Amino acid sequence: MELQTQVRSPGTGGSRQSSLWKRFKKQKILHLFVGLGMIYLLIFAYTPMFGILMAFKDYSISGGIKGIFTSDWVGLRYFDEFVHDYQFGKLVRNTLVLSLLKVIFAFPAPILLAIMLNEVKHMAFKRLVQTISYLPHFISWVVVVGVSYAFLSADVGVVNKALMAMGFTDEPLAFLTSPNYFWGLAVGSAVWKEMGWWTIIFLAAISGISPSLYEAAEIDGAGRLARIRYITLPGMKGTIVVVLVLTIGSILGGGLVGSNFEQAYLLGNSINNPTSEIVQTYAFRVGLSDGRFSYAAAIDLIQSVISVALIFSSNYIAKRVSGSSLF
Repeated sequence: MELQTQVRSPGTGGSRQSSLWKRFKKQKILHLFVGLGMIYLLIFAYTPMFGILMAFKDYSISGGIKGIFTSDWVGLRYFDEFVHDYQFGKLVRNTLVLSLLKVIFAFPAPILLAIMLNEVKHMAFKRLVQTISYLPHFISWVVVVGVSYAFLSADVGVVNKALMAMGFTDEPLAFLTSPNYFWGLAVGSAVWKEMGWWTIIFLAAISGISPSLYEAAEIDGAGRLARIRYITLPGMKGTIVVVLVLTIGSILGGGLVGSNFEQAYLLGNSINNPTSEIVQTYAFRVGLSDGRFSYAAAIDLIQSVISVALIFSSNYIAKRVSGSSLF
């Protein structure tokens, strides 16, 4: 019996290898896509992580890449310096307030738009609105800021000219320079630019809901608002939770609802600095302008650690409250 088992084993192993090879050849295109994605992540996401060492070392650009490993260790000196920086409170406040405002106003916007588009029965109009809404996503923030200057500038802005012509104000409003307007301008432009793009995801979630549920609810006398409340929203719950967890995880960068860095860097200036200067722009300025790469690396590492903690905590809370989670 043992001899028979030993004789059969090689054949079985060879059959499995042959089956795996056939499956691999059948799915070679899919493996190619996965392989390219893994190579991209390895080069652009994991390899640069060696730069984290700079946060704990007295790195100088003159040392080149080798200097990352050969520079003197300084421990947590740069972390302590940032926490005790006189601008620390202002930077954290601006970053958190700007991101929270985006979560409050920019996150629900695509959900509402997706629900409204789902209720539209005229398909041509529905496609037109959806196309117009997601086109701004493909416009660079540089172009968006240029358009903002054309509309909101105190000198040649169309909005200021219209307000003065209608008698609402006697002098141009400093939309682009006053600290009081920056947060509203950043949130408004983020909603305009990204709302349509995220609507695609929520529309995909709605399309997965069985039409028979709507038909049964309509037969039972449920109105449009009732169907949205008891069918559409519960059907979108899983997608909403996943997007919300990712949004909270990127709250320090605002990546999912408009880039905080690009908005603050392009719209920010010396006049609205009290509300436009955030952690990312500060790290960029001291890292490249002042050449303090170790200090900038420490700031970014603090931000990354907080973002990871936010993802895990928000995922845990979402799982306990709604039963849905990212992982």
